[in-house]
Amino acid sequence: MTENNLPEAIKNFVSYTNSADSEKFVSLFTPNAVLNDWGTEYHTPKEIAKWNQTDNIGKNSQFEIVDSKEDGTNQWIVTLKVSGNGFNGVSPFKMIVKDNKLESVQILPD
Repeated sequence: MTENNLPEAIKNFVSYTNSADSEKFVSLFTPNAVLNDWGTEYHTPKEIAKWNQTDNIGKNSQFEIVDSKEDGTNQWIVTLKVSGNGFNGVSPFKMIVKDNKLESVQILPD
């Protein structure tokens, strides 16, 4: 599966991280979204914004899509190569898209 087949919300998750656009990044999430970073959960865009500053854009993260596959209705597994001043390596992200927004992002151990 190529990046072109991914929903816009997932492509923008990568794009807004890489361009360090925190406002647009947080706007990608539904009001009841959950982000699970290896077991630590952040609920709602307000908490996800805090994670974004401590673990994502605040760490100058850059994402490169390595692989992606649809894993059910509106559910995707996207393998990202992550670099920056925090985690560096390859990790799968399980993402659920609802109404062109991210309802759930779970960062899985590799």
